[in-house]
Amino acid sequence: MSADFIKILQPIVHYGFHFLAPGAIAFLFFRKQWKRAWFIMICTMLVDADHLLATPIFDPGRCSIGYHPLHSYYAIACYFILLLFPKTRIIAVGLLFHMFTDWQDCYWADIAMNLPAENTGKAIVMLIDKNC
Repeated sequence: MSADFIKILQPIVHYGFHFLAPGAIAFLFFRKQWKRAWFIMICTMLVDADHLLATPIFDPGRCSIGYHPLHSYYAIACYFILLLFPKTRIIAVGLLFHMFTDWQDCYWADIAMNLPAENTGKAIVMLIDKNC
């Protein structure tokens, strides 16, 4: 898999996990109230408001987990505690799945940085051939 392909696939998977996967989780585990559960899980994305505290606000090379306050390991431990209470369980599932999504995104970024870009090499060869 090339770095170029990963750079295309990464945001598709990331936002699919943020928006579509919570719908599937809601349907599978909270079937009687799946639409409400999906909406609540989508609302847990407000946890990303802590990105506004960072400079720069968005850095594609930065891993959110362990960096932003609401993405810290202490916060994640609190999200696990929320699972214990029925009234906060849907919120906890949404927050934990959000953390999982951001965590896996860190690995995609790491993989993309360590893979050679196939198309980059081809583009350089094409430029050299045209100029010679």
